[in-house]
Amino acid sequence: MIGKKVIETDPITIAEAKEMLEEGAQSYEPTYEQNLAVDHVTKFAKLDIEPAQNLVKELGEIIKLTQAIKIADIMPVDLADLRLIFAKERGSHKKEELEQILEIVNKYRN
Repeated sequence: MIGKKVIETDPITIAEAKEMLEEGAQSYEPTYEQNLAVDHVTKFAKLDIEPAQNLVKELGEIIKLTQAIKIADIMPVDLADLRLIFAKERGSHKKEELEQILEIVNKYRN
């Protein structure tokens, strides 16, 4: 990576990463690492880009953006899964808030 530098860093969902990688693969021959990344995001993307962005936007009103993106990528099923996502975060969330987050996630579940 000689001569390359990071221009900006913003957290994005797996769905957004998938779209970016697929667009890049169409315009030039992807490297081995890019092919691995495409395989990974194809396997683990739970939502398409538009529903993922809407979910993050809706969750962003309740929690931080980075937390909302993690939740959109993982799509937790129950409170135990949701608590694991918040395990390393500072502060605690009330049970009512966690249930509200799960209700929002369930609206976007396929």
